[in-house]
Amino acid sequence: MRQLMLILSATVALVSGPSLPARPGIRFEEIAARSNLRFTTAASPTPNKNQVETMVAGVALFDYDGDGYLDVYLVNGAAIPSLKKESPAYWNRLFHNNRDGTFTDVTEKAGVAGAGYGMGVAVGDYDNDGWPDLFVANVTGNQLFHNNGDGTFTDVTAKAGLQGATLDGKKMWSAGAGWFDYNNDGLLDLFVVNYCKWEVNKDPYCTIGGGARGYCHPRYYAATHNSLYRNNGDGTFTDVSEETGIALQFGKGMSVSFADYDGDGFLDAFVANDTTRNFLFHNLGGKKFEEVGDLAGVAYGSNGAALSGMGSDFRDVNNDGLPDIWHTAVEFETFPLYGNRGRGDFADWTANSGLARLTSQMSGWGNGIVDFDNDGWKDLFVARSNVLDNISGLVFERQYPERNSVFRNLGNGKFEDVSSGAGPDFAKEAPHRGVAFGDIDNDGRVDAVVTVLNGAVKLFHNVSGDDNHWILLRLVGSKSNKMGIGAQIHITTEDGRSQWNEATTAVGYASSSDSRVHFGLGSNRRIKEIEIRWPSGIKQVLHDADVDRIMTVHEPAS
Repeated sequence: MRQLMLILSATVALVSGPSLPARPGIRFEEIAARSNLRFTTAASPTPNKNQVETMVAGVALFDYDGDGYLDVYLVNGAAIPSLKKESPAYWNRLFHNNRDGTFTDVTEKAGVAGAGYGMGVAVGDYDNDGWPDLFVANVTGNQLFHNNGDGTFTDVTAKAGLQGATLDGKKMWSAGAGWFDYNNDGLLDLFVVNYCKWEVNKDPYCTIGGGARGYCHPRYYAATHNSLYRNNGDGTFTDVSEETGIALQFGKGMSVSFADYDGDGFLDAFVANDTTRNFLFHNLGGKKFEEVGDLAGVAYGSNGAALSGMGSDFRDVNNDGLPDIWHTAVEFETFPLYGNRGRGDFADWTANSGLARLTSQMSGWGNGIVDFDNDGWKDLFVARSNVLDNISGLVFERQYPERNSVFRNLGNGKFEDVSSGAGPDFAKEAPHRGVAFGDIDNDGRVDAVVTVLNGAVKLFHNVSGDDNHWILLRLVGSKSNKMGIGAQIHITTEDGRSQWNEATTAVGYASSSDSRVHFGLGSNRRIKEIEIRWPSGIKQVLHDADVDRIMTVHEPAS
């Protein structure tokens, strides 16, 4: 009976209005090569089947030089067994957006080639100087690159104290990270997601496909805990993982995403874990965190089992003002959608939304909740690939490369798979990994950059129908952190509809998306009201805003 009541409750919560009429399709054009965005992820696959070889890598979209256009930073692996970037083939790469549809590799000039075996990246202005900085999560030592504001970066890892936490005397393998202000002091803090205990060339010998060696299931590796670093405001950080309760929970973290799910004014953190239960860290007033994943209903899949959690996003999908959670997993597990019920708990919407049926045969890595067709309803994107590998040219059990998928939000609690109509470029299969989202050419349509394991990066330019209107909000904090990360935005359009979104860069797997907040507006030509709740607690209301533009909003003094 309890299960039936939950299903009924989820069904009611999902329905936010009548079905909308048919709309132009979501469509992408892959333009990386002709844009001179040329990068190949180098994972250094070996016969020893080191687990790290399957996991690289993340990507970031951010405006590092303040010219108003998004640049691209791509994380890379390293040589094995040295775990060092022994040649430029292993460098992380920074590509400058030339504002004419092309990019220029500025890695050497910027000084961000990195060191060690890379995994993820997180963008945040940790010193509030107006220039976004880069944190790179590595299997080896992590790195913090300070943006000098002149096109160059300085490695300040040692001074900041962010090399990475240890467990049993060894640095933990960091898979990703995210910036957020957990104590609302106006300074961005850093949450680092750690995966599992691992040493090079010491993986267990696991077989697939008739005895050939393959990559082992995560159950063969011991769990670790995540790390939380408090920003001291002087260029240094303090590891507060123990005192805040973050280090008490052991799992195999793959991604972290943030939102204030209970509306108490403090950002909470969701961690998608691989084969261990997910974590939802409830923020207790900026001092401690309480892990409530099981209690809140987001720890397990619909069958009560832990899933192979990978990428995650934490934002409102049904326009009711409550941030929901969507994360990826592997085939036969589905990609669960947890709907926020506003009572401190979530309902499993996976089946009723149609996602259980649509995703049951899929394996996914990076993902995001984004309105690609600007109709006012956020859609779902997943960078897909199986976790199995090719051996001697054969593929065992399931196809390893997969095409990416996009699910359109129908506005009535349901999603439909529109991937087949998203263009011929979108249908091409590959071992996709990370994905970052942002409007590359400032045309109001959100694009996606997707990494490929041991393959060329893809830039999916959004060429969906342009009849719908939009707005991009660039937030500038004063009392809050400079990037406005953690701000909650509520808009009301001229037709009386409402939407909510969050300012964040922590989206998907190992990646970092545009910090500007995007809203699709459908046919609306005016926005009646924009309400911003800044992390400082200041509430700002703007009236009668123009559409189809990038709007910079400064936090008021009070």
